[in-house]
Amino acid sequence: MSFAQAAHGRYVVPMSTAHYPAKPEVGDRVAIVSPSGGALPHHLPMPYELGLARLRDEFGLEPVEYPATRSPESTPRQRAEDLHAAFSDPDITAVICSIGGDDQITVLPYLDADLLSANPKPFFGFSDATNMLAYLASIGLVGYHGGAIMTAFGRPQAMHELTRESLRAALFTRGEYELRPAGEFTDTGKDWAEASTFESAPEMFAGDGWTWRNAESAVSGRAWGGCLEIASWLAMADVAVPDLEYFDNAVLVFETSEEMPAAEDVYRILRNFGERGILGRCRAFVMGRPKAWSFAHPNTPREREEFCARQREAVCRALDEYAPGILTVMNLDIGHTDPQLIIPYGGDITVDGVQRRITVTY
Repeated sequence: MSFAQAAHGRYVVPMSTAHYPAKPEVGDRVAIVSPSGGALPHHLPMPYELGLARLRDEFGLEPVEYPATRSPESTPRQRAEDLHAAFSDPDITAVICSIGGDDQITVLPYLDADLLSANPKPFFGFSDATNMLAYLASIGLVGYHGGAIMTAFGRPQAMHELTRESLRAALFTRGEYELRPAGEFTDTGKDWAEASTFESAPEMFAGDGWTWRNAESAVSGRAWGGCLEIASWLAMADVAVPDLEYFDNAVLVFETSEEMPAAEDVYRILRNFGERGILGRCRAFVMGRPKAWSFAHPNTPREREEFCARQREAVCRALDEYAPGILTVMNLDIGHTDPQLIIPYGGDITVDGVQRRITVTY
């Protein structure tokens, strides 16, 4: 039986013990999919092709594309069919998103939970792929937040070393991995349609470390969250959000997207998670470094600092109201900025405020 009920666009999935799918080995075939739509790899092939080349040359994996991967007109059902084909193929040992988007939530009603559960594979993606990560977590499968082809693999000139190291560990190894603050970062970009973009490394800025609050304890739990805006959509649709009891053993890990939500919007989303009872039950709260620059909002360095400060204040305001005293760390490189560390979604994470350390289990 599928848990999908396509007639109503709704389904029910049981929460269960987290399962880490087996990892690929060098030489394996891995699926490249576009659950959010194939428009970006179709219209902007340079970072896509570069990412595929690095997957082959630097990681020793053979990418396998599916019919909707570069199709700008693919339907949600067709994208779900690609996911089913990738997960059910015994020769495919991992599934990696090309990039995100804003339409993946429409794919979820077409997914067959029994098929995915019977054929577990490591799934990598972020941003809109929060939909699929949350869905997999809801059926007990650990996925990996981060590592999309066009962003992590297709970074201009070379992959960032922190991204490469974290991604390699998440792809090929099982065990604890300590995240560490980036000595440099960027949240700016250049036009992916211009070949010159890929001839030089991105402009980087000095890293400013992590920000800790209420850091007198160490806690462990299952990571849940992803892109804050997408998680809020899931909550509104009441899809793939666990029962409240799940969050008694959870560490919330959120980051915000390139759409740069206003601080008040961030507060309101977290407030609503608080009203739902989620914030007050989780063991710790982790927030990614905000992306504070976009082509639509090319902020100056001062404006970017002010944007990030306002977002931190909004996060603290919501936590103080709904989870006072909760162990909190902010400014991790886990989302739409560069470098990008990989988070095991639904997997184990330890936040040690005393030692100022964060460890995940890949």
